[in-house]
Amino acid sequence: MEAIAKLNNCPTSPRKMRLVVDLIRGERVEKALSILKFTNKEAAIRVQKLLLSAIKNWEAKNEGARPEESQLFVKTIMVDGGRQLKRLRPAPQGRGYRIRKRSNHVTLIVDSKNTETTQN
Repeated sequence: MEAIAKLNNCPTSPRKMRLVVDLIRGERVEKALSILKFTNKEAAIRVQKLLLSAIKNWEAKNEGARPEESQLFVKTIMVDGGRQLKRLRPAPQGRGYRIRKRSNHVTLIVDSKNTETTQN
């Protein structure tokens, strides 16, 4: 049984978030948490909270089951572009340069390996 967690309108550019997300794609949950804990990027803190939320969602769906025993892993994690805030920065000779403040949406799906082996 899988569990989903979403993070919408995170004020980080999608490119910076994908650098962190690619580190944990397909990893076991325990290893992914330790990778995020020691990653020196601001996006890692947000992804770590999202992963913990997905684990709690999985526990709510599967009462009585423990995540350590069921071998949870990051099944899918996607980063999509969110809305862009458009701002103007003063430029020489009375001009204004446009600045795009990007945001992103992250979707995380956690699944257990025990359920996959019993289904096949």
